[in-house]
Amino acid sequence: MKRIYSYIWPTVIALALALGIFIGGKLHFNDSPEKLFTTNSKKDKLNRLIDYIDYEYVDEIDTDSIVDVTVNNILDKLDPHSVYISKKEMNRVSENMKGDFVGIGISFYKYRDTIAVIRTIENGPSFLKGIQPGDRILMANKDTLYGKRLPDEVIVDKLKGKEGTPVKLKVFRKEENKLFTVTVRRDRIPLKSVEAHYMLTPEMGYIKVNRFAETTYKEFKAALRSLQRQGAKKLALDLRDNPGGYLGIAEQMCDEFLKEGKLILFTKNKKGKIEKIYATDKGSFEDKPIYVLINERSASASEIIAGALQDNDIGTIVGRRSFGKGLVQREMELGDGSAVRLTVSRYYTPTGRSIQKTYKNGSKDYYQKFTDRYHSGELISVDSIKVADSLKFTTPKGKVVYGGGGIIPDVFVPIGTNEEEAVESMESRGYLARFIFDHLEEDRTRYDGYTQREFIENFKVDDILFESFVDYFIARKLKMDYYAMEDKIKLYLKAVLAEQLFSPNTHAQIIGTGDVMLQKVIALDRPTVNQQEAERIEAKN
Repeated sequence: MKRIYSYIWPTVIALALALGIFIGGKLHFNDSPEKLFTTNSKKDKLNRLIDYIDYEYVDEIDTDSIVDVTVNNILDKLDPHSVYISKKEMNRVSENMKGDFVGIGISFYKYRDTIAVIRTIENGPSFLKGIQPGDRILMANKDTLYGKRLPDEVIVDKLKGKEGTPVKLKVFRKEENKLFTVTVRRDRIPLKSVEAHYMLTPEMGYIKVNRFAETTYKEFKAALRSLQRQGAKKLALDLRDNPGGYLGIAEQMCDEFLKEGKLILFTKNKKGKIEKIYATDKGSFEDKPIYVLINERSASASEIIAGALQDNDIGTIVGRRSFGKGLVQREMELGDGSAVRLTVSRYYTPTGRSIQKTYKNGSKDYYQKFTDRYHSGELISVDSIKVADSLKFTTPKGKVVYGGGGIIPDVFVPIGTNEEEAVESMESRGYLARFIFDHLEEDRTRYDGYTQREFIENFKVDDILFESFVDYFIARKLKMDYYAMEDKIKLYLKAVLAEQLFSPNTHAQIIGTGDVMLQKVIALDRPTVNQQEAERIEAKN
């Protein structure tokens, strides 16, 4: 889970100022001094201060920016997960959690100074109008979209709009050396939170969930039904790197695996009010083997699912200790388009565990402790995880579990080597995608003969493409032992190629063949049939 903090410690006046914004009503300048300094008038006092700054201070001051900075710092003193969302950020945050936005349905790069289409969303507005990967979008209506100084957010604003409204695009197609105009009608574009699902083995389905948004449960159910139609009797649910989201969505997903009446979690607020959430009779995957994959960046709603299943002795949790977020936030509007996500309760797993790690020393220390995991050895060996006997709990079947800082998996899988992690980081940061896009720009037609299935089964990254990759990154001063990582790099190059040529689902299927944690799940599920494979993986780990 990643957040960027700016630690600006405000003055007492600034703190008072922001507090006034939160709790104050308007104070008129003709109020008496006696009223100003009474214990009942602190709201008035603090609002008067901001009025003085607005109307009387010698220089022009952007009080909005002062308030934004100060509010952030006030919330930071509460806990690491109570956060302020500015008016400017609200649209982006809302879209991400809602699960869709209105646009033309493309992903793009700024290639040199021009908008270059990476891929169109299948059956989206641009896809249906014949826009292809590699096309350059030069204009939207009468607005020019090329130019080195044009910010990405300006470009996005020109392409977005109200649902159903038309936008006339001027497009250049490099392969045909032609310029043409096409009118695209804006529509709702899904932001997929279930980014992949496919059959991992003839009996086991695989679903990758990257966050818990409004549409996640609906997407999850559709993926699960699809896998069941293909014969899935077991499931690998991948929640690695999933930072969480809506609590209610996690509850709905848990309900699919737990029998009616089983406790999913309970919450407790500062007044001691307890609310318990139980499974209903709606589950469609009860009494079936399930493996939940987690890592150190799985947090919040991801931990709710892992904890609920673990505490009910359902399935197997595989991976590394999760992040450790056991706080529940509620989003509250502040009246000017901004909002605050304020922690209102703690949640507990069915055995009574709180998996929230301590934040008593502030947010900086809180996130530093997460970083320290990379140096303490706990990502390499389960024996390095520090647990307290006072936080020991027992499941109904007698399994010992611990609270106080994340979900410890039933089966531990260590993190890869520094070189392996470097390759994965190159992909997560978009470096490989940019390289592959440049490669496709040279000649896209070389891949025209492949179907998706043929690409997965038959395509191999040759030495020419690999050497091109090495030269590309050496020129950009990225140092690593490329040849020691040749097999992994080639696998990732193939996967990124597949994503740009076909879909994210194809990418996931290819990456899965070299994913140690996924291969561990397969080995666990077939201990006799796949004993040699299990031993090989154990030896590697």
